[in-house]
Amino acid sequence: MVRTLGAYPSGWRHPGAHSDPHTDAEVLRRVARLGEDAGLDYLFFGDWLATGPDLEYRDPYLLARIDPLSAVLYLAGVTERIGLIATVNSTYADPYATARATASLDLLTGGRAGINLVTGAEPRAAANHGRDAHADNTARYDRAEEFVRALRLLWESWDEDAWIADAAAGVLIAPERLRAAAFDGEHVRVEGPLNVARPPQGHLPLVHAGTSPRSRALAAAEADLALIAAPTLASAVDARAELRGLAEASGRDPDTLKVIVPVLPVVAESDAAARAIVDRLLLLVPIDDGGPHRDRVAFPPNRSLGSFLDAAGVPGDDPARSAAVDDTVPSATARAFADAGANTLRLVQDRAGRRAGIDLTWRHLIAAHAVPAAFVVGGPAAIADHFEQWRDAAAADGFNVLSAFQPAQFEAFTTLAAPELRRRGLLGRSGASLRDRLSLGAPRLAHDPVGVA
Repeated sequence: MVRTLGAYPSGWRHPGAHSDPHTDAEVLRRVARLGEDAGLDYLFFGDWLATGPDLEYRDPYLLARIDPLSAVLYLAGVTERIGLIATVNSTYADPYATARATASLDLLTGGRAGINLVTGAEPRAAANHGRDAHADNTARYDRAEEFVRALRLLWESWDEDAWIADAAAGVLIAPERLRAAAFDGEHVRVEGPLNVARPPQGHLPLVHAGTSPRSRALAAAEADLALIAAPTLASAVDARAELRGLAEASGRDPDTLKVIVPVLPVVAESDAAARAIVDRLLLLVPIDDGGPHRDRVAFPPNRSLGSFLDAAGVPGDDPARSAAVDDTVPSATARAFADAGANTLRLVQDRAGRRAGIDLTWRHLIAAHAVPAAFVVGGPAAIADHFEQWRDAAAADGFNVLSAFQPAQFEAFTTLAAPELRRRGLLGRSGASLRDRLSLGAPRLAHDPVGVA
């Protein structure tokens, strides 16, 4: 899951990390080479159709980023095997233009393209597209369902054997094997045919993510990959089982739906070295420490000592209320934390190696509480253990790998963790196309075959 400024908000501040979107091209090339050499299945590009100063602290990678379709087209020329998945927002996109661009990408990559379809939920994006207000959830998903139907019909404009190219007879195509989409829905209308040859994969693998009932229904009925955000193993098992049940209820084989979960590994040669990286990332999170940050535009209100102590249930007359953010957290105070504070304390202990009463400071807890992340921390064996546990528990069919900062953390994952994943049979599938590599099988056709009523 490519985020050139890193997936953790303070990642860009880590020594040596990429921090300038003007030079994203260099990082994209490096990430593509590393991913392909490591045998990863695909590079995934999300999207966000707006920006603003609030993103500097919340999600810096969204501030300025390459358009996803432009990014994958750029990388198509410097890769040979790895899949390339770009995000398109069906709320604003045109289905014909989308079908044309994605079919072209599939042709140019020899069948390595995929599309992540989102519906959008950002008021600023609505304004950027000339909308007064964002469409409600029902209307957005009604359009998304029609959008998918139109895409499939357009991708099937040309039958596989429509292109004859008989020079002696002077016959280039079989006209009866070129057909219009002729789709006329409430939200989407498109005539077709598509003026791009049939994509090598027939239908590009379709990706969808979301938590609403309509989103889950769309993923279960139409998606090849369903992305879920599951904070625990148990919740992932439940979410995967629910999606597979919905897929079967929609009339499809549930094995054709692959449920993918995100993972944020912090990888180093040893567990201790990986914990030191997390420790540095926490210390680099801007907090209200008396410096200039709190006076900047859109500085988050939850990055103060008082905010953490409130969440941790520390009384207003406790001496901790007058502590400095770099003071050591007393053991007695830590033992009295309410659930939210206790959970943060445990995560910092496990992932950064800091202990209350010894070397844990309030700064660590403020940062970890304000900027939570489901880090998986350790050397190659620890990372592989996590992947293996989730696979064996039927919690996931695959993983979207995030990197806290680029390019060093992705390089660590591909050079240190990937060999161990391959050794355990968790990485290293092959296939001529992205559909083959993901074991998706032949697509379900939207058109009836020619000559069949």
